[in-house]
Amino acid sequence: MKRLLFLITLIPSILLAQHSIKGTFSPAKEYNFALLYKVTPTLSEYISNTEIDKETGGFEFQLDSTRTKGMYRVVYAIPQEDYNFDIIYNGKEDIELTFNSETGVTFKKSSENKLLASYTNSMSMVTQSIGNYFREESKNTKALKSIFKTQQETQENFEKAAEGMMALDFIKANQPYVPTEFEDLKTYINNLRVHYFDHINFNSKALQSSNFLEEKMLNYVFGMSSEIEDEATVYKNNIDVFHDVLKTTPQGVKRILLVDLWQQMADLGFESVANYISDKYLMPVAKSLNDKDLIDGLTLFKNTSIGRKAPDFTLEIKKDKALVKTQLSALNVAQKYIVVFWSSTCSHCLDEIPQLHSFVNTLEKGDVKVIAVGLEDDPYKWKDLTYTYTSFIHVYGEGRWENKIGNDYGVTSTPTYFILDKDKKFISKPEDFKALKAFFGEEAEEE
Repeated sequence: MKRLLFLITLIPSILLAQHSIKGTFSPAKEYNFALLYKVTPTLSEYISNTEIDKETGGFEFQLDSTRTKGMYRVVYAIPQEDYNFDIIYNGKEDIELTFNSETGVTFKKSSENKLLASYTNSMSMVTQSIGNYFREESKNTKALKSIFKTQQETQENFEKAAEGMMALDFIKANQPYVPTEFEDLKTYINNLRVHYFDHINFNSKALQSSNFLEEKMLNYVFGMSSEIEDEATVYKNNIDVFHDVLKTTPQGVKRILLVDLWQQMADLGFESVANYISDKYLMPVAKSLNDKDLIDGLTLFKNTSIGRKAPDFTLEIKKDKALVKTQLSALNVAQKYIVVFWSSTCSHCLDEIPQLHSFVNTLEKGDVKVIAVGLEDDPYKWKDLTYTYTSFIHVYGEGRWENKIGNDYGVTSTPTYFILDKDKKFISKPEDFKALKAFFGEEAEEE
């Protein structure tokens, strides 16, 4: 009975047993809060947040006994997908680190994370030695063989040291291609490309729950060059190779990686590559997961891509002093068209729309026509303003953000600009009025 009572008194302390993740951010004044997430292959579970000390940069997260081992992510700014770093938590030890905006994360306490960081640094030094050898165009083949031997031994030693640790998945996956004999630069680079994914286990839960797979994907797609001059074609070929190694990867994980790659291409303006990813790989995944939002988003992006015919809608033009309804596709009054979405309640619009009106009036007559779609909840103020911009074709977009025309063009803010050619195909999507003017300035110079 005494033993039982003793064990009962221990239960609260066992349940409260905890570890911590703590450290410092520098420069301290640049940071305010840190958020902690437990990351799984397809979800990020919010755990906690903490204020970062403005004087010391110090922060701390307490992890109670319910926090299981796995991958955790610290977010320190927005957008969250850009400002974060991953941590391995094995459920057995405290973690202490420093984070510097220039040098990144340095782990002071944590066997898992310190070992992985040591491995990364060691292999980086060997890789640098290989690069120096080829840059110097050395003829000492024995020296290169010695570097490759060091690289192989370093890999083996770290794998042995990581036995039984979560870090082992990352160390194995990072195993580089190591030649068994001398190779010239061209042969070596080609083999790096061929064997790039050899040791990556895309079904590892640890890798799936970190930034690792995403970083490897982007490094390959954007980093592996080719003798092909066309950049878009190089990217498409690299994407084909990457997707081929995803064959046994769960659809949910595949979706995350492909969406990220698609978004990268879209943001960089490689719309043809983004649509290639969508059509060939991502749309089938979205359909298999019955992901309607993703399907709609991919479809909308493709429908408003450069070279595509603009979504049609009804408008009114003056003909024989009367207003006549017609379709955008049927217009034949200019060589180019600017479709601008604006609102009478938008301060930026009220600043830029008058500038647009003045600018277009400086262009050669018959060259450009503006179609101004007012996304509105109330027509009265909008109607009054239309009398000021007499050279525009005005369209009332009833319902504002629920308006079908705006939705068909993927409009999420005002003003938003699109430039169409005489056949109503997208030729540019300027980010703002300054970019719109630059488009016509560059075009004038080419002519």
